[in-house]
Amino acid sequence: MASVKNLKKDIHYVIGEILDAIIIHEMATTGATSETMAIEEQAYDSFDELIALVNAKNVENKKEHYKAVSAKLETVAIQLVDKINAL
Repeated sequence: MASVKNLKKDIHYVIGEILDAIIIHEMATTGATSETMAIEEQAYDSFDELIALVNAKNVENKKEHYKAVSAKLETVAIQLVDKINAL
């Protein structure tokens, strides 16, 4: 990983694309449902959690911490995309 700045950009980009996919699904179907609203809420909560992890100051090994945050971003993204695809 090159920098914390790039990790934050990755988080913004990935979660933003997931939210865009939800909005496109809502426009293509009948509109917002309770399922899509729940996925949106989970995406926003995941974003907040990941940014808080990146901004954590009291970590011992920063390199390992940022690798763990990057891995968590990947797993969260996969889970959210799977939920969107199941709609």
